[in-house]
Amino acid sequence: MFLQEQLAGCERLGSGFMAVHVVEDDPGVSDSLSLLLEHLGFEVVRHTDAEDLFRSAPPSGNDIVFVDLILPGISGAELLRWLTNLKDPPRIVVMSGQSQSTIDLQLRGIDGMNVIRKPLSHGSITQQLAQLIA
Repeated sequence: MFLQEQLAGCERLGSGFMAVHVVEDDPGVSDSLSLLLEHLGFEVVRHTDAEDLFRSAPPSGNDIVFVDLILPGISGAELLRWLTNLKDPPRIVVMSGQSQSTIDLQLRGIDGMNVIRKPLSHGSITQQLAQLIA
């Protein structure tokens, strides 16, 4: 309940200024994450891979992007590099079920990433959101 109160106090929430992009190829993970985010009042835009995100308008600094580190085609790490180099980069949360050493290797040279481990939990998601919005 604390997070919902904190999120409700964010004037951008639900007003169309903030979208949450979910870049995830696993339909089950994408569905459950999207449902939670929508329940919290976010506008959710789903993408099955990096190429799908590239075909849409790029996210801005007002947006949040959840990125699966392992994606078909263009890797999650390459997508992260692209996102961080945007003129007005979004806030990013990396999702991965890989070992910590694999995550560290893939994120080498990409600073300041917020990482949550799969399987995702309601608590880990809401904690990341609270930190990003605060």
